[in-house]
Amino acid sequence: MGLSDGSYAQLLRLRTGLRRFERWSAQQAQAAGLTATQHQLLLAIRGHSDPRGPTISDIADYLLLQHHSAVGLIDRAEAAGLVHRARTDTDQRVVRLRLSELGAQCLEGLTALHVEELRRLGPQLTALWPPADD
Repeated sequence: MGLSDGSYAQLLRLRTGLRRFERWSAQQAQAAGLTATQHQLLLAIRGHSDPRGPTISDIADYLLLQHHSAVGLIDRAEAAGLVHRARTDTDQRVVRLRLSELGAQCLEGLTALHVEELRRLGPQLTALWPPADD
């Protein structure tokens, strides 16, 4: 079963749109004084479903990083005043992460921009997939 030329064209438009969004997002993070990865870290902490906060392993999973790379990212974010580490009462080996006030403020501003941009782009992206002609 061969795919149509239209399928390839739609996939190209979708992937190009995603890349443009990623670039735009990185530019917004930079304008806020963050790296794109720091923005992702803040989002992973705030968006985590457990109210105690994510663990370092959770962060590594969200950001597709090795554990030691996540630790380095968290170290730099903590030094920048964006996050706090906290040991759990039940197991001192488990470290959970929380946003600092500065981290929460940065993330709130970036999230508002991203929600607005996704609302603008959403119809364009969803119109591209799945291909209608296969």
